[in-house]
Amino acid sequence: MNEGKPTKAKWWSRPRPVPPGAGAVGPVESVFGSDGDYELDRPSTAAASSGAASSDAVWSGTAAPDVAPSGPIAGSDTGDGDFELARPAAVLRESVPGAEAAAAGGPADVVPAGQAPGAAVPAQQAPVDRPRPLHDPDPYSTPPYGEPGPWAPAPPVQHPAATSAHGTAMPPGPPPASYTGTHHPAPTPWQNYDPWAAPGPLQQTGAAVETKTQRRKRAKKALALGAVLLAVVSGGVGGAVGAYLERNGGVGDITLPQAAEEPSGRAPDSVAGIAARALPSVVTLHVRGSSEEDTGTGFVLDTRGHILTNNHVVQPAGSGGEITVTFSGGQSAKATVVGHDSGYDLAVVKVSGVGGLRPMPLGNSDSVQVGDPVVAIGAPFDLANTVTSGIISAKERPITAGGEKGDGSDVSYVDALQTDAPINPGNSGGPLLDSRARVIGINSAIRSADSGTDVQGGQAGSIGLGFAIPVNQAKRVAEELINTGGATHPVIGVMLDMDYTGDGARVGTKAGGGASVTADGPGAKAGIKAGDVITEVDGQPVHSGEELIVKTRAHRPGDRLRLTLRRGGSQRTVTLVLGSANGG
Repeated sequence: MNEGKPTKAKWWSRPRPVPPGAGAVGPVESVFGSDGDYELDRPSTAAASSGAASSDAVWSGTAAPDVAPSGPIAGSDTGDGDFELARPAAVLRESVPGAEAAAAGGPADVVPAGQAPGAAVPAQQAPVDRPRPLHDPDPYSTPPYGEPGPWAPAPPVQHPAATSAHGTAMPPGPPPASYTGTHHPAPTPWQNYDPWAAPGPLQQTGAAVETKTQRRKRAKKALALGAVLLAVVSGGVGGAVGAYLERNGGVGDITLPQAAEEPSGRAPDSVAGIAARALPSVVTLHVRGSSEEDTGTGFVLDTRGHILTNNHVVQPAGSGGEITVTFSGGQSAKATVVGHDSGYDLAVVKVSGVGGLRPMPLGNSDSVQVGDPVVAIGAPFDLANTVTSGIISAKERPITAGGEKGDGSDVSYVDALQTDAPINPGNSGGPLLDSRARVIGINSAIRSADSGTDVQGGQAGSIGLGFAIPVNQAKRVAEELINTGGATHPVIGVMLDMDYTGDGARVGTKAGGGASVTADGPGAKAGIKAGDVITEVDGQPVHSGEELIVKTRAHRPGDRLRLTLRRGGSQRTVTLVLGSANGG
């Protein structure tokens, strides 16, 4: 007896012989398909055969068990791929007629369903071999026969169709409560898997694999986002570092960039080259008199110690004053006046006992053209060795300076060179140089905004209108001052009406007890009479008496002049030879 011991049913066991026409009184049948899936079929007829009343009932194909259960069927998985059905043996005996006899060793009289008792039982059929699965049982439970593994998804779980206790197939749908109870399987990621579907690009998570284009787009987005993030971070870091350096001045010691040392030489025609050659010949004069003092500039004429400057520079010294000459190198020496002339505003002083003097070369003022570059050197406001530069802005500009005495004895008349090189008080007497460092003029006067044309106009500054005595005129006067102590002036031999406001220079009608035209003078010999108006000198217009004097003093005594006269309503031209008069 195997009462109380569960019976086993192996899927791949050889099936027991089943008599034909057996009735459906046994348990549900199992069908092992060709694809290896286990299926439960509807109940089949059970037949008892001799020697088949064993406690182990084998399920195979459509073969029916030799007993039919009377209650629910319990199944268990043995873990090695075997599926076991357990049921009590006593119930099996009650389900099959003659079971007790078979158990006792006697024949079992099993009457098939639909056959009368006593009818002949067909002979037992020969055993039929069921096809084995294509694969042996997998001890590692690799899909699709076991649980899901690491390389492939598991097959879907198929539940057996439920049957009633009497062998009647249940309609499709969820199994009855008596079979399933309250068990609800938890959803798994494998329940929607179809192993026979067309292969697709799936990942372990079940999500679709991105295409190459999508990966490229995602990579580009990631790169762009990374670049933006890097720029933001870099900008923030750079700004923070810059702000820190700006507030704290950087880290460590500060080293400022500087150009390397360059050669000291300059082009000879540059301002620096001109200044380098001219400065050793330029001096600064400090003049102190009994009631006043002044500062001016001069330059060396020869190796004997003669220095040329303006008359208004040395005038404060008078007869008992003191003149100190300071050279560009810092040496100082006392000087004495050799000669001076207020009409030309020129003077010559001399130093003694000084060696190494470098005379300044003289140019030719008649060759100067408007626009030529010039350099001025002097001591404006007592700032010695000051160098400025500009151009010649005009020529033969008639100017008058001085006149503080009121009698006109200190008035100077200059047919000047006009320059825009800055000239200020203290530049008086200094040289105006051309591009070859040659003297072309002596700086004498400036036009200031508040003092008119006056070389002694207090502390008025330059407005770009400076005037220099042409060097050709200064040379002649300097030679006369050195050689004779005085200078001569060229004269026409007439007295001018300085109150005349018309155009031109009118010869006076009243000479204060004297003749307006000097007898046997140059003008009388040329036929000039009182009241005549001189309008041109050598073809150049004359607008006033001051201009006529300037034009006349621009020449030497003995030079020939051509004058244009207006007498009454007629006009005539005369020629004369200039005379000479001692200057003061």
